[in-house]
Amino acid sequence: MKQKVILTCAVCGDHVFNNEYPDFPVTPQQIADAASEAEHAGASSVHLHVRDPATGFGSREPDLFVDMVNRVRENNVKAVLNVTCGGGAVFRPDPLNESRAGPGSDMASAEERVQHIEMTMPEVCSLDVTTQNQEDNGDLVYLNTPYTLRKMAKRFQELGVKPEIEVFAPGDVLLALQMIEDGLFDAPPLFQFVMGNKWGLPANTETMMYMRNLLPANAVWAAFGIARMQMPMVAQAVLLGGNVRVGLEDNLYLSRGVFASNGQLVERAVNIIESLGCEVASPDEAREMMGLTNSDAVI
Repeated sequence: MKQKVILTCAVCGDHVFNNEYPDFPVTPQQIADAASEAEHAGASSVHLHVRDPATGFGSREPDLFVDMVNRVRENNVKAVLNVTCGGGAVFRPDPLNESRAGPGSDMASAEERVQHIEMTMPEVCSLDVTTQNQEDNGDLVYLNTPYTLRKMAKRFQELGVKPEIEVFAPGDVLLALQMIEDGLFDAPPLFQFVMGNKWGLPANTETMMYMRNLLPANAVWAAFGIARMQMPMVAQAVLLGGNVRVGLEDNLYLSRGVFASNGQLVERAVNIIESLGCEVASPDEAREMMGLTNSDAVI
């Protein structure tokens, strides 16, 4: 039997993007249509953010999430619905006093950060088990304390929404393992390696193998690379027995200077997976692999 590979498409993200890109998905309807495009191209799962329709900037406004998810469901998308829960963790220190949050900071309580998940009830939501120096329109600390992560994870358990544990460093895996031991993540745990962002995990074979080898035996894992490393990391993850992610959140290009669509990125990933002798998991096969119990019956 061929190895089944879960192929996730992250269709828009919430970071600043190249304004020269034509028709980047911004409105709830555009994001919902992008999810449909990704599914039709072969995605098993779609990972979704929202943006302020007026400015194009990333948002964590719960009503936007409700609008977007409703439109995804109205589009009859069958792919696993994975909604971000990464907002509300941006700390930009005041350069005159780094003990204080400066302009552009957005720190929220665990209760605020899970509100849109309570309102939309996806099958999966991301949980970034990390604190890391990052860059996005300037320096920031992406700040997720163990206290907040534990509260969020507990609430996801109560809701029956499966967390996708996004990890950016080896120590993040170790924290997640402690949370598993403490009963905060149900089996099988879902891990996602974020590779190639500045100050994060290098997008190479050795790093991916090291991260994989830290995981428990029952873990379902995936990895993705940023920008030009997106497709090389697709191939590498498949060869190491993992799952993959592509999409405009992580990479805007098919080749240097040539903009891609979500559908084109998914199609290229499908070709890589099949060229390596594997098969893309259908949405229902992905659900079985992930151990999902909340099967989003309204879709």
